[in-house]
Amino acid sequence: MSEVDNYEVVRQKLALGPLTTPKHRKIRKLLKIFWNEEEINLLSHFRPADEYNSLKQLQERSGLPKDEIKQILRKPLRKGTISRRGTKYCLEPVLPGIFERYFQRSRDTEENLKKAAKLYWDLFKELAPQGNNLADKDWSLFRPLLPLEADEKIIEINEEFDVQSQTLPYESVKNLIDKFEQFAVITCQCRLVAELSGEPCKVAPSEMGCFIAGPASQTVIDGGIRGARLLNKDEAIEFLKETEKRGLVHNAVFDKGAQSSIFFCNCCGCHCGVIYPPRLFNKRGAYQSNYSPKFDNEICNKCEICMKKCPQKAIYHKLPVKSDSSDEQMVVRDEICIGCGVCAINCPENAIKMVKVRDNIPPEKQLIGNKTFLDMLQ
Repeated sequence: MSEVDNYEVVRQKLALGPLTTPKHRKIRKLLKIFWNEEEINLLSHFRPADEYNSLKQLQERSGLPKDEIKQILRKPLRKGTISRRGTKYCLEPVLPGIFERYFQRSRDTEENLKKAAKLYWDLFKELAPQGNNLADKDWSLFRPLLPLEADEKIIEINEEFDVQSQTLPYESVKNLIDKFEQFAVITCQCRLVAELSGEPCKVAPSEMGCFIAGPASQTVIDGGIRGARLLNKDEAIEFLKETEKRGLVHNAVFDKGAQSSIFFCNCCGCHCGVIYPPRLFNKRGAYQSNYSPKFDNEICNKCEICMKKCPQKAIYHKLPVKSDSSDEQMVVRDEICIGCGVCAINCPENAIKMVKVRDNIPPEKQLIGNKTFLDMLQ
């Protein structure tokens, strides 16, 4: 009888809802960084990532004493390669899931962190762009929020569409700032991976990372997450203004309950795991917002700032053919635009308006299988 490959057994269990973990040599290398032989042998007795495992269940399946099980799981818990809720333990997918937890904690050796970062960066470039290798087709977790000063500067309602005239709470980052008093920032894992891989982002550093509004902001501080820092409202506003100047997209995960928290990444187009891989194949990795950019060609001076700032590379400069250059314009490729408003908020001539063209409503609570994204981070 051939020996059981427990790394392969565990890989098949690293699935949650639409998320999958494909069979690939670089995935296997990652798993060997995350877990040694003793750990993977115990993890082979875990249920798939949508189920929590009690010590009693693990004892019955593995035949190991509870104290030994707790001892073996201590290191993976500390590193963030498994999760725990109360006294029960759980596997997580490699992305998102282990990716965020592992680099947020950064409690492995520097050598292993760099090796894992290089493997993840390779996966971003090789596997993630190829359709549904890491998630079901057409699924996304994120949806862009309009920039901080969007209401005053760039919003317009398209009378031709049957849409609500006001900017709704889930559409603008300003509404989140008005709603909450607690804020925190943590390191961007995508740009951290790029830095550890020797290919740092030129748009923004990893410290200009993910933003949490609401009660969970204190949770990330208490959890010892890398780079976590609390912000008051004024500091939060200044931080968000700076991210927008850099051309970062506020990609949000929604939870609209009374005691909810909002998590959003501040994404660049060159390293973000949501935007960059699909962009290589001229696709969207985030859902579209309810807004689309509209150019005033008479005001626009064709400076190309919008084209350079656009994280999706969805804008191009159509050069003139007519002798009077009247046909020269900046053009939006609607098929890949996500409606983030980065172009409009950075236009020096205010020649771009974000026009409301749809009324898509995000779910009350964004679930990945039976977990929220914040569940997977904690």
